[in-house]
Amino acid sequence: MKYQPNKNGYYGQFGGAFIPELLYPNVKELEDNYVQILESEAFQKEYKDLLQHYVGRPSPLYLAKRLSEKYGATIYLKREDLNHTGAHKINNTIGQILVAKHLGKTKIIAETGAGQHGVATATVCALMNLECVVFMGEIDIERQAPNVARMKMLGATVIPATSGSKTLKDATNEAIRYWIQHPETYYLIGSVVGPHPYPDMVARLQAVISEEMKAQLKAQTGKENPDTIIACVGGGSNAAGAFYHYLEDEEVELIAVEAAGLGVDSGKSAATSQLGDVGVIHGSKTILMQDHYGQITEPYSISAGLDYPGVGPLHAFLHETKRAKFLNATDKEALDAAYELTKIEGIIPALESAHALAVLPKLALKKDQVIVINLSGRGDKDMETYIKHIGK
Repeated sequence: MKYQPNKNGYYGQFGGAFIPELLYPNVKELEDNYVQILESEAFQKEYKDLLQHYVGRPSPLYLAKRLSEKYGATIYLKREDLNHTGAHKINNTIGQILVAKHLGKTKIIAETGAGQHGVATATVCALMNLECVVFMGEIDIERQAPNVARMKMLGATVIPATSGSKTLKDATNEAIRYWIQHPETYYLIGSVVGPHPYPDMVARLQAVISEEMKAQLKAQTGKENPDTIIACVGGGSNAAGAFYHYLEDEEVELIAVEAAGLGVDSGKSAATSQLGDVGVIHGSKTILMQDHYGQITEPYSISAGLDYPGVGPLHAFLHETKRAKFLNATDKEALDAAYELTKIEGIIPALESAHALAVLPKLALKKDQVIVINLSGRGDKDMETYIKHIGK
């Protein structure tokens, strides 16, 4: 399987586990047990039951008729925004909280950018009666206040990251520091990033998206395969989930959309595949934005979930092998796409998801082309930003 990691967690040259010695026992414990836990009958039964009765899966595959008409193709939206907590993040947190319980952990830590992963983690900790600590950049705390309030209401302790750009990268740094000091905790990583086995484990848990997509497309179109799948990428968990069951099927075009911010060459961007080089960040070798001294450069996006200076190692590999096409969208293009979907389909998307929608005008589409866009989250958390920019 070309697009699966090897036993050391490498996708080609990307991946691995670059960790401080103090974290080795934690990561090794997870590496030794995660596949056995995920594939066990007890895990699968509880996981599937929670996805159905708690999360509300399967999420619908919606034929967006007016959007299709406008762009001259057949466009479906995979409605991850309709999940409990409003995004795809819950697929992963439900799975990882069960893994943590199997390992006997009682305290959970997490990082969050847009707050959706923080909310999803706080939700499952409340459900399972486990202590929860979430690290979040100080700037993200300000721009994602509704999600901060939700986390606190769910019983989580939210700790601001006040270093660097005070966003997702810095929240992750703080979470790792805390983990080193408190090795008895379970670090519930929110994307396909971090040391092996996290990228593979998170991709497996998000793969429910493409698993459902196959069955839903078969029911609606008579074919399991679309022509094109489009998803936004920060770290890349929603894209990993949407692509997962199609990775080996080269006839399906995969399009990953990064945040260009104010423009790829503006100095205010998070388009990692365009601006990055090979390096190590948060425990794995991947593509990341860095200066000529190897210091990580600050990413920027209007979307708090996409301003990460790297991508997960799977996506780095998909970019290097050209299995996925990496495009990008600016803040303005994402805002315009969000307003458009709202007006013509009555769906307010998360700013992250709006980046995926924003590339539609850039593609040469054909009438019989079947496209699935992974609508990774809903826009409640971004209303303040939308209201501020509307009409500009």
